[in-house]
Amino acid sequence: MYGLVNRAIQQMVSSHHGEDAWQRSTLRADLQDLDFFSTYQAYPDDVTHRLVAAATEVLGLSGEQIMQAFGEYWITYTASEGYEQLLESTGETLPEFLDQLDNLHARAAIAFPELQPPSFRCQHSADQTMELEYRSKRQGLAPMVTGLLHGLGKRFRTPLTVDQIASRDHGDAKDLFHVRLATPPDRSAEHVDPSMIQE
Repeated sequence: MYGLVNRAIQQMVSSHHGEDAWQRSTLRADLQDLDFFSTYQAYPDDVTHRLVAAATEVLGLSGEQIMQAFGEYWITYTASEGYEQLLESTGETLPEFLDQLDNLHARAAIAFPELQPPSFRCQHSADQTMELEYRSKRQGLAPMVTGLLHGLGKRFRTPLTVDQIASRDHGDAKDLFHVRLATPPDRSAEHVDPSMIQE
């Protein structure tokens, strides 16, 4: 994955838990000598997986919680790192944005030529619900999509609930998410807000 992703993980851990938590995470991941990630450099996926695994141990959270929190954080992080215009041009509403996710990644590939982006397909229903199909060469990142959807809901000021109704990790043929707009959040399936995770 590109350094932009690893930098975002570093920023999330450091800003919400302190620099010491990040240093302990890199030590546990045996990456303490890699103290700087270049935004436009491609790193082995293993580096990212090791950082996430180490952060779960240091912070006492599950990998799913970390990835959901990171997905939500990713929306604000990329906007702050100079990609606000790209996000703005992708859609004026959440449904429009989801329809254009593949186009967003195609434009991002201009700056990141080794990008291996996921693919999304969104089906809309008249009752303010959507089914979002997520396809990726990488395994284990579906919880990040849940976080991304919550982050986009905040960006577009659109309350939503997200349920993953099919999972490749559980033997299904694809990852599929059911998204309902403008309804009160389901407290029994509450997502993890990255700003609320504290040591």
